[in-house]
Amino acid sequence: MAALLLVILILLPVATGAEPVHDSSALKAQSERTEPLTIGEVLARIELTHPLLRATGVERMEARAKILKALGAWEPTFKNRTEADRYQSWNFLAFVNTTTGGFNDSTIAMGHPWGFTVEGGIRNGFGDRTNEGAHALLANDGLLFWHNQQMIVGGSAHLLRGFMMNEEYADFQKAELAGPQAEIAVAQKRQDLYLAGAVQYWDWQVAVKQNDVQQRTLAVAEERYTQIEGQAKRGLSSPLDVIEATQEVQRRREAAIAAQRKVEYEQYKLSLFLWESGEPVTPRPEWAPEFQGETPLPTKEEVAAYKVEAKEDRPEVRELYIDAKLNNIDIKLAKNYLLPKFDFRGGQMDAGSDWNVGIGYRMESFFAMPLFQREGRGKVMYAEADQQQLAWKQLYTEQQVSVDVDNWLSAQVRARDRVTAATEALRLAKTLEEGERTRFNMGATTVLFVNVRERNVVAAAYELYRAQADYAVSRGGMLWARGALSKPWPQSELAKYGNPLTAAGMDGFKRPGRD
Repeated sequence: MAALLLVILILLPVATGAEPVHDSSALKAQSERTEPLTIGEVLARIELTHPLLRATGVERMEARAKILKALGAWEPTFKNRTEADRYQSWNFLAFVNTTTGGFNDSTIAMGHPWGFTVEGGIRNGFGDRTNEGAHALLANDGLLFWHNQQMIVGGSAHLLRGFMMNEEYADFQKAELAGPQAEIAVAQKRQDLYLAGAVQYWDWQVAVKQNDVQQRTLAVAEERYTQIEGQAKRGLSSPLDVIEATQEVQRRREAAIAAQRKVEYEQYKLSLFLWESGEPVTPRPEWAPEFQGETPLPTKEEVAAYKVEAKEDRPEVRELYIDAKLNNIDIKLAKNYLLPKFDFRGGQMDAGSDWNVGIGYRMESFFAMPLFQREGRGKVMYAEADQQQLAWKQLYTEQQVSVDVDNWLSAQVRARDRVTAATEALRLAKTLEEGERTRFNMGATTVLFVNVRERNVVAAAYELYRAQADYAVSRGGMLWARGALSKPWPQSELAKYGNPLTAAGMDGFKRPGRD
């Protein structure tokens, strides 16, 4: 009989509150921590350790790589060339004369972004060229220290198309803008992570508070069940009241389990914004602080200043400014294509007989002009069309950020009004609950009406916590609309939780030293 009772107890569901479930990351949390988790700490940890912010910071290194790649178009280049030649000549008497010789060239060539290149070096000859009586000629100009050593010079230049603006120089100017683009990308990612982390923080805070309400109401229902059960045994209550109390306990237990699951769901999502030693840290429910009170609403002058600040600091607007600069480069390059080609080159000739039979020099110019300029006009038209698109996008984006400020101001005002209304509704619900409970103790009402009043209190508390969270979100949304969240969190706060110099938001900065 005892064994059968033990089996029944094991198989039946145990009427206890749901215990929180923790994963490995939760076990790594500081179990001895007592201070609450603040929104400032959440944002500071995002700035210090978040992997996605560090991944975006790598774009700074990519920007530096683009500049190095563009500079390679004019990088000084050392060249070394060796050539050996052999010549045979016959006269009418069939005498054969053989001449051998060669040369070694060592030169350095470099270019300039404006479209010209220069080259210089030394040529050293060898072979019959250095022997007296050889059939090779001796050069008289450009000689250096020996009679078989000569100076080499040469160069080229774009005189019209390509002068001061060409494909290589345009690529370099665009590469220089990759650095500001990377900073804007980091600011955009920081802004998105800050806002997402703040919203998730307040959702977790609401879930913890709502779970506390459910656990307290469950304890009240269990206590009332015990009371009514005792009264029923003494004949003071009907069996239906016992069933009603039992049903309410089960209903509230199910709601408490769901609330506990909601806490665990929100805390795991919040852990993705709290990183330590390369792993997310799951916050504990006891770290949830109380909601802060109301703050004064911004004045009209402050709202106008916020709109000006948003048009300067929001990454979306700053990115359009960079796009406009890139478009200006494209327009300059396209207009340069409308010019005719007029190139100049000069220097020693590279011929097989250079050192044996004499030195050749060349001076050449090249002129070409398309008759209809279709390519150049097409490039200009395309760049100007992009410019018009950017102008409309800039107008829309600037108005959008202004509307964002008005929108979050409206959200803040309405959330504040909701908090006031929800607070009063909760006060009235508690008053009715206390009155109904007093009537029940006096026998003037039933347990059903008491349960209804208590459910109304729970619903009112839920609405109050949600309104308080929405008010906090609206305040953070106003910072987002102003562009304040795109800036790094203050170093005084970062220093409390890590080293600001190694923060994720600093990742990718160019380190001192040579390339």
